Amino acid sequence: MDKKILDKQAQHWENTFITKPETFGVTPSAAAIKAAETFNKKGITNILELGAGQGRDALFFAKKGFHIQVLDYSQTGVDKIIKKAKTLGVEKLITGKIHDVRNPFPFTNEKFGGCFSHMLYCMALTTKELQFLSDEILRVLKNGGVNIYTVRHTGDGDYKNGIHRGEDLYENDGFIVHFFSKEKVKQLSNGFDIVNIENFEEGKFPRKLFHVTLKKV
Repeated sequence: MDKKILDKQAQHWENTFITKPETFGVTPSAAAIKAAETFNKKGITNILELGAGQGRDALFFAKKGFHIQVLDYSQTGVDKIIKKAKTLGVEKLITGKIHDVRNPFPFTNEKFGGCFSHMLYCMALTTKELQFLSDEILRVLKNGGVNIYTVRHTGDGDYKNGIHRGEDLYENDGFIVHFFSKEKVKQLSNGFDIVNIENFEEGKFPRKLFHVTLKKV
């Protein structure tokens, strides 16, 4: 595993956001729509989104009345989210910070009721880094808080294709993806109860993913 190659992914995403302003479109992901329903049922109003990209889900949450804090390691992505929030009149509900999730979160303990991330877990992160990420989410969630994340799994058509970058990481078209098994989901759930692990598909390929819902115990 070459950490220098993994570290270059941040610049690769930055370049993608600059050259392709609407890489993932402007409509919210199906995962975010489902997560909003779960947060509403639990009475959760303040959430943290990790790896918000260009903001299609973050802006959706804000328009639904959630107070949302965004962390992303792309300056371009965060700037665009804040600009769009002002245009939509939801700037009081959404704030953003530049941050690498391999480092401690800039928040106090038990600050958020919920956490959401769409395919952040399957970025170029090692299992050790993912465990640190999971521990940080656990730290900043309130007791009973909900962590919802999606991740491409080992049944996906890209798994074991492309360039192997160590563990279950494979590079295709310049993007490195960490593919998950259900065992890995369970391995990274220390401190949480697993509410459910659901299969779903996204895009024309299609990408095959898990929609994971965890509750802090």
